[in-house]
Amino acid sequence: MCNRYRISAKQETVMQACGFDPPYAPDEVFPPAREIFPTGKKTARHGPVIRRSAGGNRPLELILMEWGFPTKIPSKRNSEVKLDKYVTNARNLSSSMWKPSLGSPDRRCIVPFTHFAEPHPDGGKGDDNLPKQMWFSLPDRLVGFFAGLWRPTERGEAFAFGTTEPNEIVRPWHPKAMPVILHRCDLLTWLDGSTEDAIALVKPYDGPMYSQVETPRGDMIEVDA
Repeated sequence: MCNRYRISAKQETVMQACGFDPPYAPDEVFPPAREIFPTGKKTARHGPVIRRSAGGNRPLELILMEWGFPTKIPSKRNSEVKLDKYVTNARNLSSSMWKPSLGSPDRRCIVPFTHFAEPHPDGGKGDDNLPKQMWFSLPDRLVGFFAGLWRPTERGEAFAFGTTEPNEIVRPWHPKAMPVILHRCDLLTWLDGSTEDAIALVKPYDGPMYSQVETPRGDMIEVDA
């Protein structure tokens, strides 16, 4: 399950990568950090997402949302006690947690990334002294996009992204699942299409991918429009 990813790109670069001419200054960067971790009960953690604006001619807009749909799960010690959990990966899109967002184009979004991580099966610490990871990126697309879903919550708007069967590159490191990565030509279908069209995009990524154990550097990338 992907619970760590990076977006080392300026806002202008991200919007150019999805085909939109942005009104952002070239040097504007995302707060608060380039590496995104799951949210938590005490401290909300946010990541950038792109969705349709509700007003005017409904252009694409980039905003920050909390990563993880809130839910309640029974405690292992006492099933009558419910614990807060923030679910970041949408594995069963037919479940009641995800179905309302998937079925409404207004509740779909795309989540930009430059690298995403899966836990390394060897365990231990990586070169950044955090849990060791296998990092994945797209060599032909410096900014990729996950197929995201969002909804309003008591703490504000929250997002997650879909997962699917792993492709041959991810499978050796994480045999259960990988994030749903959209081709650029499918971004608007995910944002605007029917439920059936959106579901058809939930499949293993078939483009080139690169993997590395080394933690990606934090250099900001730029993409020509």
